[in-house]
Amino acid sequence: MLTEEEVKKVALLSRIGLTEEELPKYQKDLSAVFDFFRELETLPTDDVVPIGHITGRTDVMRSDVCEDFGDTGRTHIMNNVPAKKDGFVKVKSVF
Repeated sequence: MLTEEEVKKVALLSRIGLTEEELPKYQKDLSAVFDFFRELETLPTDDVVPIGHITGRTDVMRSDVCEDFGDTGRTHIMNNVPAKKDGFVKVKSVF
């Protein structure tokens, strides 16, 4: 079980303000959490393959390739933009 001093230190590092009345409750709860971590450390994980994401998904973004839509495609695109200027899409200034 964690000591009160250890709980105070964890609370300080976590920037959690604890009252003296709350210390016993957090001492018990944090000790249970740390005990669970100690229990996890005893599990055999030598054969477990490390993963970066639980679903195994990889990057789903498409490659950044310029596609030529031709004049017809350009006309369709320009007909759907909210604002145009001199044949270009007009957007708000970024900076």
